[in-house]
Amino acid sequence: LHLTQPAVTKQIQALEAQYQAKLFSYDERKLKKTEAGEILEKYARSIQYNCLELEQTMAGQRKSCLRIGATKTIGDYVLFDAVNRYTADPAHELTLIVDNTEHLLTLLNDNQLDFLVIEGLFDKGKYGWKLLKKEAFIGICPPGHPFSGKEVTIEELLKETLILREPGSGTRDILEKQLTLSGYSPASFQRVLTISSFPIIRRLVTAGRGISFLYDSVVTDIPKLGQFTAAPLTGIHEFNLVYLKHTKAGQYGEEFFR
Repeated sequence: LHLTQPAVTKQIQALEAQYQAKLFSYDERKLKKTEAGEILEKYARSIQYNCLELEQTMAGQRKSCLRIGATKTIGDYVLFDAVNRYTADPAHELTLIVDNTEHLLTLLNDNQLDFLVIEGLFDKGKYGWKLLKKEAFIGICPPGHPFSGKEVTIEELLKETLILREPGSGTRDILEKQLTLSGYSPASFQRVLTISSFPIIRRLVTAGRGISFLYDSVVTDIPKLGQFTAAPLTGIHEFNLVYLKHTKAGQYGEEFFR
């Protein structure tokens, strides 16, 4: 911020006086936001977004460029029809960033994106959101593998090599959460490979290098891949439109998909 520590403290004290609330507290000498601080941050981000919108409106400019973030499953395998339809209008401009959930939420918080389309876990109390669709999250294995077409237990899976997306990705977050609830982690598997590319994951599984867990959209064009279920790791999950609360970004998202 290029500010001295006393200057930052003075700003915090001024905000606390204005809102009659404690915004930060010390927990074992670590500075943390209070619940009131979290609320103020949420509103401040929305206000910043709306200020930029107001500047465009006052300058007589209409919003012609959407800034969209999509997780890799959706960006690479689901979003094409909507993007193709939107960009058919010569007046429409578009910036699309395909990345993992964690980084996209950071960009959204920093007002670098209007809205996200994600399949990962996020704080539904912190953001505005709308359900777009539900998708099957399945296990995949090499063709002819004993798991193919079957329901298997977690204990059976642990004997396999697990091929995972990178930390921060939606598919990994979902899998790790369900493993934790079942008393396991990726480290419980015989071996773990971390690969950020869907095409490479699919090819490695086809070649017999391990098993993985992906959304149905990612594997529908590969009939040779074996598929299996393993409750509670597999199941139905949500694809959501996510945006800052109290902004028009949710409306922009709905218009994009219409």
